[in-house]
Amino acid sequence: MIDLRQLQALAAVAAEGSVSRAAVRLGWSQPTVDYHLRNLDNLVGTALTSRSTRGSSLTAAGSLMLERGSEILALSDRALTDVRELAQLGRTRLRFGTFPTAAAHLLPGIAARLTELGIDLDAVLTEVAPLVEQVNQNTIDAALVYTASGYGLPFRSEVHTTRILRDPLLLAVPEHHPAAQRESIDLPTLRSLHEEAWVFGATPGDTIDDIVRDLFTADGHTAEVALRTDDYTVVLGMVAAGLGVGLVPKLAAAHPPAGVALRPLDDPRFAREILLAAKGPASGPPPAVRQLAEALRRTVESLA
Repeated sequence: MIDLRQLQALAAVAAEGSVSRAAVRLGWSQPTVDYHLRNLDNLVGTALTSRSTRGSSLTAAGSLMLERGSEILALSDRALTDVRELAQLGRTRLRFGTFPTAAAHLLPGIAARLTELGIDLDAVLTEVAPLVEQVNQNTIDAALVYTASGYGLPFRSEVHTTRILRDPLLLAVPEHHPAAQRESIDLPTLRSLHEEAWVFGATPGDTIDDIVRDLFTADGHTAEVALRTDDYTVVLGMVAAGLGVGLVPKLAAAHPPAGVALRPLDDPRFAREILLAAKGPASGPPPAVRQLAEALRRTVESLA
């Protein structure tokens, strides 16, 4: 069985580039670091570090062990922190990530409901790609993310996802635009906008951008990108100024500025599927995450 000290020694060598500096970093003797590295090599059956006169580095196997081992160390630290907090305060802490538009509408209600249950939230606001990575690496306990029909997210197999909300996409155009005269936008009309200047997200891999890009690519066209931003307030401002058009989720379009026309899309595929993602055993997420899912469900119902 792996000893946590073996993983600590490997991580310190990776960070410092030598066994001697790793020993200083950990406050151990150099023979102690060597001892734990040697035992870890014996346990996995191959060398995890490579040494030379210039120092020490990780082998390919060592890099893989460090990636997995970092998750183990993080989980170990989290277990100690949670149990200590629960013993001292009778409360537990949940690290929760969400993208900004969901945070604005859902986070206050979620936090209030979990506080009643003795669960404190450490909230992280960022875009979907970093949230997926943080869930995979176990640096957060759960995250709200979004995708769309036919577009997957690169979660590891042990990550569970639960559908929370369907958030329709709206076409945002200047109020004088011909499309603004329609009550809704069908696919032929949307395809005809390939020559328009589009406002896309700044973070690579945004599903909303992929929907537009793939729609035009299927017809042999390329989307003309005028501006990139992850802030939908900026998107709507650019549209109001006549600088472009864009797709905007309904959650982010409650108070559009003057000069913007928002039109629904006829095709039901044009919607964000908002999911709760969390690592857990085959039996399902841990209790605190299940309480989070229930708080989300109740918050969404209160907005209906």
